[in-house]
Amino acid sequence: MVELVVGSRASQLARSQVKEFLAPLRARFPEVVLRHRAILEDGDLDRKSDLREVSERGGGSAFAGRQAAALLAGEVDVVVHSLKDLPTADPDGLLLLPPPPRADVRDALCGGTLAALPAGARIGTSAARRIAQLLYARPDLVPERIRGNVPTRLARLRTLDAVVLAAAGLHRLGRTSEVTEHLPLDRFPPSPGQGALGIQVRADDTRTRELLAGTGDPGTDAEVRAERAMLAELHGGCSVPVGALATTADGILTLHGQVTDPRGTHQIEARLSGTPAEPEKLGRAVAALLLDLDAEALLRGPQPRS
Repeated sequence: MVELVVGSRASQLARSQVKEFLAPLRARFPEVVLRHRAILEDGDLDRKSDLREVSERGGGSAFAGRQAAALLAGEVDVVVHSLKDLPTADPDGLLLLPPPPRADVRDALCGGTLAALPAGARIGTSAARRIAQLLYARPDLVPERIRGNVPTRLARLRTLDAVVLAAAGLHRLGRTSEVTEHLPLDRFPPSPGQGALGIQVRADDTRTRELLAGTGDPGTDAEVRAERAMLAELHGGCSVPVGALATTADGILTLHGQVTDPRGTHQIEARLSGTPAEPEKLGRAVAALLLDLDAEALLRGPQPRS
């Protein structure tokens, strides 16, 4: 009997993503027994600390470290992540496979539209990128850091004017009716890898790698590799105010990168096109343009007075 144990976070969204990933596998390999194992992450256990702090304690990610450890220990054969939650460097012994086709990459505003929110409106999100982008667009807004799964954050609409979530997660949970506005991609490029699944396996597990060969989408793979290469060159992680969106059209890969000061006072952008055959080269080139525009200073954020 061939068995494949699939790990993920324990949230409803993570379980939905596993179902999405497994559906074509069940049809393709009816003889394979597919089992799911939920794993609680540091970011799930500590919902009070700042995400950057949790990420640093977890080796670079608040939502992936314990799953990686389970994979390395052989407790699971593959882990299905939200790709945007993963550090840009694979842990030793692990690698990412090409992901399936990407879902909606946009951020979704729930509770109102950006233009119609009243002055001083309280808006919930835990993401540094979203906070910075929102303050750049509307300096009068009052961001409030909220944590928890999607239903928990939506429930905060009882006390907040609006919340911002990934459109892909709302779609996967059947909660698209909660969306009042999709934020425009030209002003609000998403986190690198947003909307895509991160399929992580052991590098030496040839059985699993062969079983999953051909499940990835080449276009999505090139796009997220460009975005993550840009982020890596900026020495950023999932808790910094960096937006990136790569798109493919007529055989051309285009990458839009953006860095925003954490207070929303300054924003820089760069855009280049290249070949999908060399996505990392494109990502590094866009990062170089951003660094020339002093991205490093923006990423450091406000410095204490001497």
